[in-house]
Amino acid sequence: MPRSDRAREYSWNKSEENSLVGSIVQEEGHIYSLAATNDLVFTGSDNNHIRVWKNLNEFSEFKSNSGLVKAIVICREDNNKVFTGHQDGKIRVWKTSHKNPRVYTRAGSLPALKDVLKKSVKPSNYVEVRRRRTALWIKHSDAVSCLSLVEDQGLLYSASWDRTVKVWRIHDLKCLESIKAHDDAVNSVVAAGSGEGLVFTGSAEGTVKVWKREVRGKRTTHSLVQTLLKQESAVTALVTSHVAVYSGSSDGAVNYWEMGEKKMLKHCGVFKKHRLAVLCLAAAGELVFSGAADKKICVWRREGRIHSCVSVLTGHTGPVKCLAVAAPSGEEDEDGRDGRLIVYSGSLDKSVKVWRVPCHHM
Repeated sequence: MPRSDRAREYSWNKSEENSLVGSIVQEEGHIYSLAATNDLVFTGSDNNHIRVWKNLNEFSEFKSNSGLVKAIVICREDNNKVFTGHQDGKIRVWKTSHKNPRVYTRAGSLPALKDVLKKSVKPSNYVEVRRRRTALWIKHSDAVSCLSLVEDQGLLYSASWDRTVKVWRIHDLKCLESIKAHDDAVNSVVAAGSGEGLVFTGSAEGTVKVWKREVRGKRTTHSLVQTLLKQESAVTALVTSHVAVYSGSSDGAVNYWEMGEKKMLKHCGVFKKHRLAVLCLAAAGELVFSGAADKKICVWRREGRIHSCVSVLTGHTGPVKCLAVAAPSGEEDEDGRDGRLIVYSGSLDKSVKVWRVPCHHM
């Protein structure tokens, strides 16, 4: 990237601890989801559009026929394949063109049509999703609220308001398992890497659950190993860091857990600064970011087991719905050290804001 472009994108005032360095305004849709990779930012909105931004300028766009875009994940290892989760219960798959990286075409959906046709013949493949209503177990029957990728395992997890979490194999888009995870809408799913094989789910019923993944040949199964939280407030967001698991709630609180004895997670505390529901979380190093319905983003620094709010990022005029954190590639401070994190925040005010947060907070 030319130096002038980089300066335009990430220009910032060194006298400030945190700096708003740019803003993307999308007039025709409220932003419900975003994802960032390398120098691209993907945003999903309630008008079914997915837009791609480069250096804060629109780079590309593609659109589904229906379904507010509630979740976006990018598969870096497979030709930048993009998965989007929608209000209509569908997961759509998109790929970039080899000839033109600005062109995204729909490469399929989950479940694949051939699997739907194959499964629909057998009555035992239907499960009750509501009173007197059945559906194929491989299909979500309500909004897809969250997606999580485990690329080293070739797996995609989808959480839904239909109370299930489904497990998909990326290379052939096959549904491997459907987990009846909660008794109310599942708002968040986070799958850890291949190390411990743990998957975390959070629900409107106020619980956070831990699932253990076991892969035996072509079979993948998940078993419930721990319930971390039972509360009246809905669990609205989850994120994992290198040492902890964090959950955000509709009462504005953030709970966290660390791995304790016998490989069981132990509740280590709760912190709160938001007046309204925490809608999204992100983590990087010793920093945790919480975005909320009160239009604010809190930056928390972890020291031991104490979390201090070191900054509040303000500027959105609507609820902060989604967050992504990235380190600017190839950028260093003048003294040669890696300088600051880039934080993207998407809001129902139809904007994405780009912030620079010093790594010395970490």
